[in-house]
Amino acid sequence: MNLIVLGAGQGGEKVLKTLAEYRDLQILCVVDKRPEAPGMLLAEQLRIPTAPDVDSALQQVQGQIDVILEVTGHTEVYMRLLERFPERPIVVPASALQFFMLIMSEKERLIASARTRQRDLQRILNATQDGMIGIDAGGRVTLCNAAAERMLGVSSATMRGRKAHTWIPLEVYEPILQGKDSPVTQMRSQAGTDLVVHALPMDDETLQRAGALVVLRDVTEVHRLAAEVTNLREVQQLLEAIIQSTQDAISVVDQNGIGWMINPAYTRLTGLPPERVIGQPAEVDIAEGESMHMQVLRTGQAVRNVPLKVGPLRKEVIVDVAPIWVGNELRGSVGVIHDVSEIKQLTDELQRANRLIRSLSAKYRFEDIVGSSQAVIHAIDQARKAAATSAPVLLRGEPGTGKELFAHAIHQESQRAKGPFVRVNCALFSEEMLEIELFGLEEGASSSLLRGRIGLLEEASGGTLFLDEIGEMSVSTQAKLLRVLQEKELVRVGGTRPIAVDVRLISATHLHLEQAVAAGRFREDLYYRINVIPIFIPPLRYRKEDIEELAKAILQRQNQAFGRNVDAISKDALQALIRWDWPGNVRELENVLGRAMMSVGYSETTLSAHHLPPLGFSVQELAGETGESGYLPRQGTLNERMQMVEQAILRETLAATGGNKTEAARRLGISVRTLYYKLETSEKR
Repeated sequence: MNLIVLGAGQGGEKVLKTLAEYRDLQILCVVDKRPEAPGMLLAEQLRIPTAPDVDSALQQVQGQIDVILEVTGHTEVYMRLLERFPERPIVVPASALQFFMLIMSEKERLIASARTRQRDLQRILNATQDGMIGIDAGGRVTLCNAAAERMLGVSSATMRGRKAHTWIPLEVYEPILQGKDSPVTQMRSQAGTDLVVHALPMDDETLQRAGALVVLRDVTEVHRLAAEVTNLREVQQLLEAIIQSTQDAISVVDQNGIGWMINPAYTRLTGLPPERVIGQPAEVDIAEGESMHMQVLRTGQAVRNVPLKVGPLRKEVIVDVAPIWVGNELRGSVGVIHDVSEIKQLTDELQRANRLIRSLSAKYRFEDIVGSSQAVIHAIDQARKAAATSAPVLLRGEPGTGKELFAHAIHQESQRAKGPFVRVNCALFSEEMLEIELFGLEEGASSSLLRGRIGLLEEASGGTLFLDEIGEMSVSTQAKLLRVLQEKELVRVGGTRPIAVDVRLISATHLHLEQAVAAGRFREDLYYRINVIPIFIPPLRYRKEDIEELAKAILQRQNQAFGRNVDAISKDALQALIRWDWPGNVRELENVLGRAMMSVGYSETTLSAHHLPPLGFSVQELAGETGESGYLPRQGTLNERMQMVEQAILRETLAATGGNKTEAARRLGISVRTLYYKLETSEKR
């Protein structure tokens, strides 16, 4: 219906606001001789044409006019309009609109009242401790209160309009929707909350089933309290038995510092029987030092790893003491006493195990080095010649080229093959820890509880020591290593006694040591000592003719690891591998083929190009494709793409720093250890 509104005062403005909400009504023009009238201003906001009089309005209007609403309130205006338009369009006077406006006002009032009641209802629902979820006849969520959000760990905005069975089992509400009864059931939400759930029917005004209301009650705390009550007696019975049977020495005092309980382990350790401790002040067992029980009772704070001497034998121990709080009341303290000798023994055993793992004998020979390119054959020939001597060897090459493999093989073919082969990555330790690892620790030289121990140089005596990433070693540690190479003896950290060692040194680095020497980061005299036989391990991009042979050897090993049976590589896959320059070298090739094997079916015997993960994306290539720089792998899951982006950033940074991991870590804002961890994690993937 097309209409014109005549009169744009307050009444006209009100009519205009009301009628503008109805899509079936089209207001063609608003007429008033006052352009500043509120209705005229509103019409401009609503983009409705305006005119100062009816004639101007008729000239503007395109199409048929059905109704003219006269809302000026002047009878003479209405009469003139009737004389001019006796039949069409219909002229509706202001008096006739009053009833319509009353109805509209009542409608607005009812809508506002309904909204208020809806808000009040939502507040009531949110105030209740029970969760409530409304479900329509189609099984979709229509409402959800705050308690249900908390219990299920999902927002109402996420749940509304979605199928309820995502969070509530079908058997809870489906019988209700089918007109049947629903039993009370128990469930555990995805948020880990234990719930008792039941559903109630919701019918419309015709008594037809419109949906269901699911009520949730959190019984997690009830279950916890029930379990506590159920187990209380058993706990009380077991508590003393546990304390009495534990191998840790335990003593308990009350809030006044009077001994209340000890166990047999305490008596064995201190030599004090129960009658000399229970009922006595906490200081009764202290031979040297302050009672930690009394300190904890004064401060209310726990103490850990405090050295003391206890008992008549002045036994050296380490104590941990914690306060016993019951509610807000301090009721005493409990102490656990550790025999230092046992701790030292366990620590030494752990160190021996770690060092054994790290110092496994060499397991690779020259026959295990895959490749028939001239560069590899030349490197192997140099290494064989080096194996026949006892001179220091410096293996140089980019990360992932197989420097450690060559170190194993040189040791295996040397006269020291029956001796130990000990390896250590210099970049994985701080300066202090690396010195202890290499040179050992004199007994009593450290304030820690660790016993003195021999270093890796002593362990490698009679065999070979492989120092990987020697370029990351501090200058002060370099000086100590130089003395060992010159004098054939070392002094443990904190010691004074020289110890003779006979070690064949193989070093490895990816750094440009000549630049490091010029910059003062590497000692020139040590450089000449370790660089007696330099061997360059070529990167994979310089020996791409070896890729096929390497890939087949890697796949043969990975068949067992991944449970596959791949015995061939398709031409397109091989071409894709050859096209890539492999900044991560053989290590990266192993990583890529390992990821590709995950895409190979158990019955497939050929690795094809579509099995390979994306290769070759870089900042420069993507800038050409998208017009902006960024790492944007096009395939894989989000996690896989994030991993590829991280790998690309690491490779690019290492390339920009010439393989200097210390500088790369500095530019990336991470520690060198973190960089090594990320590189090793990337290789395992």
